Amino acid sequence: MAGDKTVETTGLLGWIDKRFPLTSLYKDHMSEYYAPKNFNFWYFFGSLALLVLVIQIVSGIFLVMNYKPDAELAFASVEYIMREVPGGWFIRYMHSTGASMFFVVVYLHMLRGLFYGSYRKPRELVWIFGVAIFLCLMAEAFLGYLLPWGQMSYWGAQVIVNLFSAIPFIGPELAIWIRGDYVVSDATLNRFFSLHVIAIPLVLIGLVVAHLIALHEVGSNNPDGIEIKEGPKNEKGIPLDGIPFHPYYTVHDIVGVAGFLIVFAAIVFFAPEMGGYFLEFNNFIPADPMKTPPHIAPVWYFTPFYSMLRATTDDFTWLLAGASVLAAIIFFFKGLPGKMRVIVPAILIAVAIALKVFDAKFWGVVAMGGTVVILFFLPWLDHSPVKSIRYRPTWHKFLYAIFIVNFLMLGYLGTQPPSDLYNLLSQVGTVIYLAFFFLMPVWSRLGTFKPVPERVTFRAH
Repeated sequence: MAGDKTVETTGLLGWIDKRFPLTSLYKDHMSEYYAPKNFNFWYFFGSLALLVLVIQIVSGIFLVMNYKPDAELAFASVEYIMREVPGGWFIRYMHSTGASMFFVVVYLHMLRGLFYGSYRKPRELVWIFGVAIFLCLMAEAFLGYLLPWGQMSYWGAQVIVNLFSAIPFIGPELAIWIRGDYVVSDATLNRFFSLHVIAIPLVLIGLVVAHLIALHEVGSNNPDGIEIKEGPKNEKGIPLDGIPFHPYYTVHDIVGVAGFLIVFAAIVFFAPEMGGYFLEFNNFIPADPMKTPPHIAPVWYFTPFYSMLRATTDDFTWLLAGASVLAAIIFFFKGLPGKMRVIVPAILIAVAIALKVFDAKFWGVVAMGGTVVILFFLPWLDHSPVKSIRYRPTWHKFLYAIFIVNFLMLGYLGTQPPSDLYNLLSQVGTVIYLAFFFLMPVWSRLGTFKPVPERVTFRAH
């Protein structure tokens, strides 16, 4: 019984602790959670992601109070929020800016994980939860993109949903099920609104909690990739290379929060559209099902994957099929052990046949989805003997640089109208992106690695 439970606290807090482990949770995840003392700039983005999540939830609640999820009223309700609701323009711009900034901090957070090997053992589950969060964010952003019922959001949703019709056998029925109608209509708006406001946020919050619990169970990574729990400890069993998360990093992160809020506020007040990348001009025009915009493109954070979708043409599938056949021949004559000598080439030949049997549009959807799904397997693709980029060969760093530049190039190409040159560059970029991960088991173990120190490298500041 609660009355028989012994706790160290007294008064109101003691009464709560007998019925809910408030103090123990605070100690486990804050005051007695020991994080490495050598966190750097890159570790701001985890806390900033939580901050933006709060901004999105709070601003979203206020927007829902005046938004009408009806095809005839949606656009007008957004205009009403912007013009008539006190502070409505600020709330709307805060939400739209927050959506883009969410992806900025998440992309940088994932890049830090890539740099320092935060997906490696024992943090595989932490990484998997993180990628699942990223997928939920993409779903949440896509669902919310339709809600203003502007010209670009309407046609962007139409194009993306139609992609599902390319899936063999079930595609057309799946597209109708997603839309709730044969075209993007009021039914689509209502179900997207429900998913955006209720379903996905609940899943997202659950994944964030699981992500943090898993992180605090195994401990945080650091720029050196050293496990401080396995290092020297004091007489109380506290890692000598660790410091309490609170108050040290809670105060430390205030610096990052302050800098972020300055940038965030500057965008909200002075450049909420960001040249059309955060809010497109066409989304200030009511949706017109009878008039197609000259160029339909998703929001900037989807454009790298959109480029890979557009890159997968009939000609490109011929190239991929040829590469699969060539790889099958190489693996057959290379002499893989046992049955793998036959199984691997057979799979590659089957892939080559499938590439020409099914429509290129379908393979574009596969490419777009596969480029995200492959991130789930990153802990098992990286075979490097060290975690951190600090102790990898120099040419590894050049590979990371090429990957980053290539991703940014794909993002830019996704914003541009299609052309032969841009399509060729998108195809090259898609190959580079996929090769980075598919060849990682090979290149990640090559080269001369620097010795990893026994203790974290730390400079007091």
